[in-house]
Formats: sequence, C-alpha cells, structure tokens
Amino acid sequence: MDTRIEFLYLSEPDTIAAGVNNAEKCVDTCAEVFQLLARGDYLMGGPKHNSHGMGIIFPKETPFPNMPVAGPDRRFFAMPAYLGGRFDVCGNKWYGSNAANTAKGLPRSILTVNLNDKDTGAPLCFMSANLLSAARTGAVPAVAARHLARKDSETAAVIGCGPINKSCFRNIMTQVKKIRKVYCFDLFLEKAQAIAGWASRQYGIEGIATDNLEEAIRQSDVVSIAASRLKPLYIDSRWVKKGSTLLLTGPATGDGDFWLKNKIVYDHIGLHENYVSEAIESGDKENYYKGVIGGPIYHLIDEGKLPPLKDSTSIGMIINGDAQGRAGDDETYIFVACGMAVFDVAWGYDVYQEALKQGIGQKLVLWDEPAL
Repeated sequence: MDTRIEFLYLSEPDTIAAGVNNAEKCVDTCAEVFQLLARGDYLMGGPKHNSHGMGIIFPKETPFPNMPVAGPDRRFFAMPAYLGGRFDVCGNKWYGSNAANTAKGLPRSILTVNLNDKDTGAPLCFMSANLLSAARTGAVPAVAARHLARKDSETAAVIGCGPINKSCFRNIMTQVKKIRKVYCFDLFLEKAQAIAGWASRQYGIEGIATDNLEEAIRQSDVVSIAASRLKPLYIDSRWVKKGSTLLLTGPATGDGDFWLKNKIVYDHIGLHENYVSEAIESGDKENYYKGVIGGPIYHLIDEGKLPPLKDSTSIGMIINGDAQGRAGDDETYIFVACGMAVFDVAWGYDVYQEALKQGIGQKLVLWDEPAL
C-alpha cells in the first residue's frame, strides 16, 4: 500500500502564474458557488454549518507579557468549508490581521489557504492567499452586478479606495460593459485620486476623485462600497439614484428609507441567520450587530419592518431561478455580502487545478509513510 503523501505549495508568484487574477473566470467560479449555496451543497463551520469562522480576538489587557493585546483589526481567524459540485473538496482560509502591519510595509492581513482530500484529510495544496482572497472578494459583488445591475449602467462609484474595492471594481467591469465614468471617494483624497487615475488608464473611462460622498452616490448607476470598518458610511436615501445597484462589501449605515424602500438581496441567507443567532447567544446583540455588515438590516427585521431572513432573497436563489431578480429599470437594489470560506475554497481549487496542469509550484512531502 502506498502511504506517501505529498502536496503542492504555491507561493504568491505561483498563484499569479496559475491565473489567480483572472477576473472573468473568478466571477464565473463565484457564480457557481452561489448556486451550490442556494442548493445546500456545502458545509461551513459551526453547528448549523453556516459560520463565517472562528477567531482569536485579543483582550484589552493581559497579565502575560508576551500575550498580544487588542488593536485595530488585530485578530486571527480560521474559516473552514466543504464545497460540493465539481469542487468536492475541503479547505480552510487562515489569516492573521493587524492594522499596524502597514507601518512595516506589510499588508494588514496575511492569508493562506489549504485544500484537503475530503475523505482522508490529506493536504492537497497550501497556497499564498492574499491575492486569492482579494480576487474572490471582488468577484462576489460582480456576480450580483451581472444579475442585478441595469444593462445600460454608464456611471459607477467606488466608495472606499483600498485594494479590496479596486478588486471589486476590476471584477464589476467584466460584467457591466457600458461604464464610461467612475467617481472615486475616500476619506483620504490621495487614495481616491490613485484609483481614479488607475481606472482611467486601465479602462479608458473618466475617473473622478471626490471627497463628496453625496455627489458620488447621486451620479452613479452602480455603487461599490468597501470602506473601512472603523468609520462606517452613512448614506441618505435621497442620494440614491433610482434604478441603481448598491453593492455592499463593507459596512454602511443609512436612514430607514435607504433599507426599507429598496430591494435587499443577500449573498447567503444561512450566513446571516447564523450572525443573528450568534448575536443572541453573545448576550450583547447591539454591539454584535455593530460589528457585521448586515447589522442595520437585522435591527429592522427585529422591529418587524423588514421580512424575516427566511422569507428573503439571496443571489443564488435568483441565479437558480427560484426567486425573481430585476423586473424593471426603476427598481433599486442593495446587495449585502459578508464573505464566506466556500469562495476561497472554490477559487483556490481552480488555481490549484491550473497549477497542476501547468506544472507550477513546488511539491512537498508530508511523509513517505506515517510514523504513527
């Protein structure tokens, strides 16, 4: 019996060579994942198989000199998942995050993904995942844009001009082909100017940097929001263009009409139900809601002003034909995405398969035969 186990290691340059930045393919892969989510052919962590993941959040104070203490975006997180369909694989995204990293010339978060055989648990691949995570995060709102945005959309807004929203816009542009102008807003105008300039060079469109949030949203048919969690955006419903599509990859707050008079579509109902369950179990629902993108919506559901989650619509339901998407040009949509490990597993699997085909990466041996 052959008991040798080897696995593929993919560095960041290896993942680039294997197509991790292929936006159009990544969007197609994420659309498949939404279909599997809506059908139930997946598992994530937690007793209801819908947990975002499990994290280490550091205390504000500790008597132990080497133990880390709380800081902005400082945490470790494990996000395990099984995904069915053609993927049929288990995996986990693992990351450490610390806002202080940027002062060291490092990304805020450093991420890896591992894939495992679903039966034996043997590792298949261990890969660098900062680019992978950014790619799938950007592809998720692009899937929503494919199905919800008006086909004649010509103006977009990028609200929050960090690397994640740059990825979101790059992916959205593969789906909304008539965009001719993009407004770029950030609390730091130089970041908005950088993205506006990049968009102009990359796509031959007009890029406008602005520090006026209202102007950016009023003018735009498609709005991508991925701003800092440290200062959630407030959106006045009067700013929202009729018939537009707002894609929330980051947190936002707004007046009642912003949520109540527009159509809300979720990435996955089970994930949001799990967030609500965790909020109740925490004993501090108010603070828990503040920490998740869907928090303002959950409040309105609790108050009976919005339908319960079980009666709501996910993008997977729309793709599968189990719910109706855009029915007219006057409908305004808000798409809410919170991030799930199934997308990292799916895109990681496709990158892994491409690496195998092209002979990319380094094979490492776990053992020739197990010592135990």
